[in-house]
Parts: sequence; C-alpha cells; structure tokens
Amino acid sequence: MSPGRSRPAKVIFACVHGAGRSQMAAAFFNVLSEPGLARALAAGTRPADRVHPEVVQAMNESGIDLAHVRPELLTAELAEGAALLVTMGCGEECPVVPGARREDWPLQDPRGSDLKDVRVVRDEVRRRVSELIQREGWGNRSLVVP
Repeated sequence: MSPGRSRPAKVIFACVHGAGRSQMAAAFFNVLSEPGLARALAAGTRPADRVHPEVVQAMNESGIDLAHVRPELLTAELAEGAALLVTMGCGEECPVVPGARREDWPLQDPRGSDLKDVRVVRDEVRRRVSELIQREGWGNRSLVVP
C-alpha cells in the first residue's frame, strides 16, 4: 500500500456455518470489487468443516472454485476493523461486530438443497453483492462474472 492511501474496507459475510451463503457472497464480492477499495471474507458462528458440496458445484458453474476453502469462526480478531457486516439468515445467532455497519440478507440456506435451488440462492447472492458494490462505490468495472 502506498503512503497516503487508506486500507481497503473490510466486509464480512456471516452465516451460522460459514459454508454456503457467506462463502458465495465473499467470493463474488472479491471478484467484482476493486481490491484496493474493499475486500470480503466469510465466517460463521459455528463453522462447518468444509463448504457445502452443492455450493461448490454451483459456484464452479460461475467460474469460482471453493473446493479448497475452509469456513472460519467469526472471532473478534477476524472482525477487527470491519466496515460492514452482512448477516445471512442466522436469526438469533447473528453476530454483532462493534463499529461495523450491519445489513441482514434473509436468504435460504442452500445446505442439502438440490442444485436447481442452490443456483437460485447463488444468483440472488450475486445480485445482492453486485448492488452492494455499486451502492458503496467499490466496483471493478473491468471484470464480468458469467
């Protein structure tokens, strides 16, 4: 980072297991946003051992490989300095990150769903991420995700 430039905004996408919706959102965000302006990560309040296989398959169709991604626990250290926390249908387990703005996206959990339904969730996540990036001015106009 060059002198005089601030750090990119940190965006956290959080759901219970950190293995579906939040992973899709963080992946789309990091492809569509300008890296010098904002970066995203996914986390869960009770992280799973791996990204749900049906989510990996649906994201592969969009050209994004999540097969080797491991869900992370949302900790105070991980959340430190976050500008925005987007929770995704975690109900009573939704975390709070002091100092971060918060949005809630009530999206269906894709875990265990058939691929057709996971695609619907994936496409809704991509739409919401694109709108968020545009609204906040974090876009990378040179990239297009299929």
